[in-house]
Amino acid sequence: MASRLLRCSRPPRTRPPASRTNIALYHDYVRYATPGGAARIPLNSPKVIGVSVSRGERDYQEDFHSFATLSLNPDELRLTVQKHLSIDWDPHDIPKALARQAVFVGIYDGHGGSTASQFCRQELHGLFESCNKSQIPEMYAWIRELGGYFRRFKGGALAPWIPPSFDPEELDLHARATLAFFEVDRHLESEPVAKSSGCTASVAIMHSLDIPTEPFFASEKLALTVAHVGDTRILLCAVDHGRVHPMTENHRAEGRTESIRLRSMMGTGLMADSFGDTRWMGALQNTRSLGDLKWKRFGVTAEPDVRTKLLEGRSWAFMVFVSDGITSVVSDQEIVDLARDALDPKRAADRILAYAEEMGSGDNMTAIVVPLAGWGHVTGPDSTKSLREYRQTQMSELVFVIRPARRDADADDHW
Repeated sequence: MASRLLRCSRPPRTRPPASRTNIALYHDYVRYATPGGAARIPLNSPKVIGVSVSRGERDYQEDFHSFATLSLNPDELRLTVQKHLSIDWDPHDIPKALARQAVFVGIYDGHGGSTASQFCRQELHGLFESCNKSQIPEMYAWIRELGGYFRRFKGGALAPWIPPSFDPEELDLHARATLAFFEVDRHLESEPVAKSSGCTASVAIMHSLDIPTEPFFASEKLALTVAHVGDTRILLCAVDHGRVHPMTENHRAEGRTESIRLRSMMGTGLMADSFGDTRWMGALQNTRSLGDLKWKRFGVTAEPDVRTKLLEGRSWAFMVFVSDGITSVVSDQEIVDLARDALDPKRAADRILAYAEEMGSGDNMTAIVVPLAGWGHVTGPDSTKSLREYRQTQMSELVFVIRPARRDADADDHW
């Protein structure tokens, strides 16, 4: 597969601005081992990562995304798989450049404006790469200054590096993701519009445990770490019958985890709007986000849910990133079923977005499809095919009924 993808190379993307804290080392290609050394594959090839984006019926595009290959401390990568997967991976058996390599893919859904989502597109991967444990004491002091909810915040994944119990151990990816997400809020503090606008975000970090190293789409042992706030989604599709495995859960105040977190620290603040939708403090659907700074003291945190999973062998076909413009009208299983038989990731993403449009979504929509080692080998029947066909029939009949009614109304107005 790697040799086929090499023939699809395109000119590299323009690199986003470097992180404000260090010179960025990230790239827009992924390396893999060859008998003669290492080869490169561009991430922006539609056969490597497929992306489909639509503004929908909105006046502005507030969905954004990014992908890059980061250079991370291999001891951190080793610590992550030791702590969370109980795997002893030795980076010293791999060339240094390949041992440090981790592919970053992120999706960001803005609300109230695009300031936060555009900032994440440009900067979050750079912040993720360059942040370090020496920043944590100062970061924690800034977090406490937010007041309200954060006066009782103990640091979460950052706690071991907060004085007086400073831990000399390296960060793992869970702590690094937490620090990077809080760094976004800290940088957005200087943007007045970020007080009342923000974005949700779902980020995946992939690094191969293979020796010699394979790219993520061919890796037999791939460590996947997902960091997430809000209602953007990351879904895995299993080769076995195309079953969906969600890697994220929506952060809504009525959800069990968020309800416990907020009630224990803030009491109650859940209200229903005029449409019957529940909102935290009567304003926000999501209880975790980047930006939304005026709501931070009420518990709207940038602290991500982070989880690490081993993707072993050819058990997983692909990964899908979607914004809520899609998930509001398409189920998780429908999303992976739409992508399962596509010829390449780009066509898979296009299918998902086209179906969401057909189901009536008028919101900003983004679908990103990332192939894994089991790409093209999904077994069993398409379990939602008949349901999708039924829904398409219902939608076409609905359009047929509505359109003549509109013409009649126009005629009545004319007369």
